[in-house]
Amino acid sequence: MNVLRNPVRQVLRRSYTTARRPFVPPAQLTNVRRRPGGARRRRRQDEEEKEISWQGEVAKSPPSSPTFYTGRAEYFDQVILLQNAIVQARKSLKMLYLLPLPEFARKSLPAPFPMWKDQEEMSTDFQSPMTRSRYRRVIKLLNELNSYYSIAKTANASDVKIAIGSIIALFESGKKAASLAERQKKLPTLDQYGRSYSVGKRKTSSARVWMIPVHAQPTPMKNEKDASESGGITTSTILVNNIPLAEYFPIPADRERIMRPFKVAGVVGAYNVFALARGGGTTGQSGALSHGIAKGLVIHEPKLAKVLKKAQLTRRDPRMVERKKTGLAKARKRYTWVKR
Repeated sequence: MNVLRNPVRQVLRRSYTTARRPFVPPAQLTNVRRRPGGARRRRRQDEEEKEISWQGEVAKSPPSSPTFYTGRAEYFDQVILLQNAIVQARKSLKMLYLLPLPEFARKSLPAPFPMWKDQEEMSTDFQSPMTRSRYRRVIKLLNELNSYYSIAKTANASDVKIAIGSIIALFESGKKAASLAERQKKLPTLDQYGRSYSVGKRKTSSARVWMIPVHAQPTPMKNEKDASESGGITTSTILVNNIPLAEYFPIPADRERIMRPFKVAGVVGAYNVFALARGGGTTGQSGALSHGIAKGLVIHEPKLAKVLKKAQLTRRDPRMVERKKTGLAKARKRYTWVKR
């Protein structure tokens, strides 16, 4: 059977064109008749060549900005401008040996007061809607550049200062001068009697404080009779609601809190204090008196402002009693859990 199958397979086997004649490349063919559709194909090729040549004559010019196809070219151009300015400013300050700054030198720099354009103004300048995240990104870069500007200004590096200042001026708000004028509070002054008036607050308490420096030195008293006959208020008297300090505040911690501004400033016994305290308890009123006394010392001696500010005595303490919550006994305390 196998002998019969082989001739049958050879007869039924499909014959391919490559088996009849060898393959000849088209470049070697000569005198070959073109197919009927050749004219149409050549016409199409000629039209394509004309179109390509026309497109070459009116070729598109490259975009002016590398961020042209982002859809927000103006925004990204400004961001790239700020990033390049930061890099150049950092290099210039390093060449002048002004960077990196030690921590104590950085703290001694004057606090910058930038007044940047708001979100709407920047949207107009960038010609695209300015979202909150984009605005934050720009402000972050501007603050970093402004810190380098303050370093250059303090070190009197005029070239770097002018270069950075020209960029910062593009993003500063026109309302800066008016805002600075509003922020400048009227400094309290002494009245015709040489007294200072200040108000201190703590928790729900408030204290109005009048302070006057001690002019006359205390004279030694021979006995209690002379002291009673002298009348008047002795030097360095502190009266709270017309009551001496030791009687109004029997707790030593409260009296120590009131005397702390005098001890920090080193002027214990140099001023007479008259105060009216209202609201709260002894802790709140003593804190309010301390706050008012510290502010009064700054009025009398402005040089003490830095010392008292560092001790956080001129700052209003924002801590308050936390409110009671619904379903709880107090702010955090819960009622005792009972199973039945």
